[in-house]
This record gives sequence, structure tokens and C-alpha cells, in this order.
Amino acid sequence: MSLPEIVTRDEWLAARVDLLAREKEVTRQRDALNADRRRLPMVRVEKDYLFDGPDGGVRLIDMFAGKQQLVLQHVMFDPAWTEACPGCTAGLDEINDGLLRHLAARETAFAAVSRAPLAKLADYRLRRGWTFRWYSSYGNDFNYDYGVTIDPAKGAMQYNYRGESELRTAGLGWIVDEPREMAGVSCFLRDGDQVFHTYSAFGRGTEPGTYTLLDLTALGRQEEWEEPKGRVPAAHPNQPFFEPAPIASAEPVTASAASSALLTLAQKAPCC
Repeated sequence: MSLPEIVTRDEWLAARVDLLAREKEVTRQRDALNADRRRLPMVRVEKDYLFDGPDGGVRLIDMFAGKQQLVLQHVMFDPAWTEACPGCTAGLDEINDGLLRHLAARETAFAAVSRAPLAKLADYRLRRGWTFRWYSSYGNDFNYDYGVTIDPAKGAMQYNYRGESELRTAGLGWIVDEPREMAGVSCFLRDGDQVFHTYSAFGRGTEPGTYTLLDLTALGRQEEWEEPKGRVPAAHPNQPFFEPAPIASAEPVTASAASSALLTLAQKAPCC
């Protein structure tokens, strides 16, 4: 087993301080990248997809559950399989009720979509103890259109914004050699009764987590320090408390004396 080098406390501290400077730089770069992601244009969803849900047919706009944003996890579950992909399963095990409440507090709904029939999804969801909503795209083009079902027979030959030739050049030709399911996450924004596609990501970078998922969306974390400004009527302070959005005209309210001190600190610019 290869373990870290053993050094003195002073040597460890010097190495840690050096690494801290690099960590802070990466954090600032990530903040700038997230801001550029929020500046991406968006595309109106023109196709009227019909999904299968526990209460019957569901359209994309219904998945918002009244929220302004929707994060959709593309879960690898082929119609012929009896279980979802183990990697997708591991990530979904971390989608708990607390995370769903935190997303909802930032006007963001979460749901999963797979191509397997609803009965298989419902059975697997029950066995895993999951509570998030999971819809079947069996019989529609959603998975093909959003690049998570690859099928040469249907002309669906693109993954992670690379066509067949680019994938083969990169040594990833196996992806398009035969039909297969792939993982990803897609984000949508609702404006009235219109739905817009704002972002999709595939492969690494789609691991679940409240801030990780919010950072992929057009509205972001909806906190005061974020750019661009003006995306939400009343921005949240820079704090991971995930309470409902403040009312712009209301007086600030804190839950306790302890959280009041944190709130005062959190309303300042990010410390990093």
C-alpha cells in the first residue's frame, strides 16, 4: 500500500498552505465558469414528449411541479434490463429528501428519466427506497434527442457533443458500435407555459449534490454574490440554509440568535 509521506508538522503546514492557494484559485475559476454557464442561451422545447408516470401520462412541463427550473437525471435503464446501471444507482442513492427540499427552496424540481417501462422503474425504486419522481420515456424520442440513448439504427450517434468520427478519433468508438444507454443530466427552465432547455452534461461532473446540481442550471444558486445579476426577484444570502426565497420588501428574519450571527457573516461576499 502506498501511503502519504511522513513529515514534521511544520513541513505538513507549509505543503497545506501551498495547496490552499491552488484550491482557492480553482474555486474562483469554478465560480467564473458557473457564471458563464448561466449566460448560455437557451432553446425552446418544441416537441411534445409524453412520459409514463405513476399517475398516468406526464409532459415535460408537469415535471416542474410548479417550480421554475427542472433538473432531470438521465438514468441508464434499458427496457430489456431488470435493474438500472450500478453507477447510476450509486449516485441516486444519495438523492435524499433533504436534497430535494433544498432544491425546491431554490425553485428547482428534480426528477429522473429512463427508457425502461414504468413497471420496472417502480419496482426498482421501491427496492432501493428512493422517493424522487422517476418517469419512463419508453416509446418516445426523448432519450435519443438528448443524447443518452445511442442507436445506429435510429441515427443517434452522438455523445457528449461528439459525433461518430470524433468519438472514434478519441478512442471512444465503442460508444457507437452498438445500441447502448448513457448517463447524463439535463436542465430546463420554465417561463409561463413554455419550457426551455438550458444545459446538458454527460460523464464526469454530473454527480448529485444540491450545489452541484444548482450550478448546472440557468438560475444557479440564486445567491447575492452570483453573476449575472437579476436572474431572480429576490436573491438568497451567501448561505447554505436552503430556506424559501426571501420577500424583497420583508424584514430579515432569523431562526435563532446563533443563526443570526451566521446570517450576518453569510451576507458578505464569498470568503474565498
